[in-house]
Formats: sequence, structure tokens, C-alpha cells
Amino acid sequence: MFKKYLRKLTPYLFITPHLIFFTAFLAFPAFYGIYISLHKWEPLSFNKPFIGLANYQKLFTSGTLQNRYFWNALVNTLQFVIFSVPALVLIGLLLAILVDSKIKYKGLFRSIFYTPVILSVTSVTLIWMWMLDSQTGLINYFFNQLGLESVAWLSRETPAWISLVVTTVWWTAGHNMLLFLAGLQDIPQHLYEAAKIDGASIFEQFWYITLPSLKPTTLFVTVMTTVASFNVFGQPFMMTQGGPGRSTQVAIMYIQQEAFTNYKMGSAAAMAIVVSLFIIIIGIFQFKIMSSDVKY
Repeated sequence: MFKKYLRKLTPYLFITPHLIFFTAFLAFPAFYGIYISLHKWEPLSFNKPFIGLANYQKLFTSGTLQNRYFWNALVNTLQFVIFSVPALVLIGLLLAILVDSKIKYKGLFRSIFYTPVILSVTSVTLIWMWMLDSQTGLINYFFNQLGLESVAWLSRETPAWISLVVTTVWWTAGHNMLLFLAGLQDIPQHLYEAAKIDGASIFEQFWYITLPSLKPTTLFVTVMTTVASFNVFGQPFMMTQGGPGRSTQVAIMYIQQEAFTNYKMGSAAAMAIVVSLFIIIIGIFQFKIMSSDVKY
């Protein structure tokens, strides 16, 4: 009787740790954030009155500082997503194809391409800030050797965006490479052998076999990369401090400023909820567009 009961209980015992962690680190913070967003929540005040949707109303009311700065930060974030996600997906795929080919030392190349991923955001930004320094940076040194003028990479808007995207791609493309590599190695080799017998070129094999077979992986990589790019913080926070002006201030930076500099936790929580909903909508849109003919 006891063994029969234990057998029925075993599956629940296996999922219990996951449920505990999900509740503690995802579900509870999410619902608590919604709760905070409905209050005038200032950490230094014991009085935290319920104000309903007032924090959300400020975000959508023209003329308020929250409206102006938050939507500017969200547009900046969207701009970062538009430029970084395609680059990360494409470069990750190209690197995966390279290290999956019959080249020498491909194990070494895999290690080299993946190494930046294990570095912290602090290490990565310090490396690139040194290379991008307008006076002593390595990149401007090479520019000068070629007879070109030095570029103020981190203090002008367009070069600053280029710097942020390049830094992010260098840092995280190796992770996407690994995901695409797993997808490539899961493609049955007999498909390529049959295509060769039929006289298909390398490009035709890639277009009609590799890309269709990688659709589930591409969907996963695209959605996860989009979510990660919407949550960008460390690179602009350390490299440009949101400048020049507020031209590179992203949503998470402004939320952090609102919460821990202005001490308006309720307003910051409302912004975080809006950003989360925006990410969910984008993710659903991507899934609908890209998964129409995906087979798992």
C-alpha cells in the first residue's frame, strides 16, 4: 500500500523543487511587482497608499516626466533590439556553420568564439571602453594609422549605438552559435547525401535543407535574443551612462533610476510591467510569424 502511494507521489516530488523556485523567483516577484505598481510606494515612507492605476496613467499622460523619459527609453530599447537581434542571430548562425564544417582546429575555434560568453558584463564593457577610448583606444589608433580621424565612439549618438551593438554581439554571439550548432548536428546527414546525388549545390543544400531544418532553433534563438536585448542594462549603463543626453538610455536604466535614485518604486514597478507586456506581445508576434510551418 505504501509503495503504491509512493509511486503515485514520485512525479510530484520531482517537480516540487521546480515549482518552489518558480514561485519564489518568478511568480511571487511578478505578482508583488503588480501589487507595488498599484501603490504610491516610497521605501523611506511607512505610508504606502493604494492609488489604483495612477502610476500607469502617468506613463500614458502626455506632458509628464514619466511619460516623456519612459517612452524615450523604450524607443531607445526598441532601436537596440532592431539592430542587435538580427546581427546576433545571423552571426551566431554563420559561426555555427563555420565550426560545424570540415575545417582544421574547429574545436579551438568553438572555444575562441564561445569564450566571451563566460565573461561578466563588467569585464566586457571595460575591455571595449579601453579599445573605444577616443584618445588612447586601440580602434582609433588603427584609424589614425590608416590616415582616418579619431572617432568619439562613446560621446556621440550614432557611434555610441554602434559601440553598444558591436560590444553586445562580440559578447553574446557565441551563445547563439552553440544553440545553432546543436541544431545543425541534429539534421540527418542522409538528406545532404541525397541532395549531392541529385546534383544540388552547396547553396541549394543550405537553402532547402539547412534553413528549413533549423526553423525551430531559429525561432527559439530569435525569441530568447529579443527578450535578452529588451533587458539590456550593463553595456549602456557602464559605457555611455545613457548619453549623450538621454539618447542611449534604455528602459531598464530609466526604471532603475526611477526606483533607486528617485525612490519611486510604484512608478518603476508600473514601468517594468509595461515593458514586460511589450516583450510578451513582441514574443507572441514573433512566434505567430515564424512558427507557421515549424515542425517539432
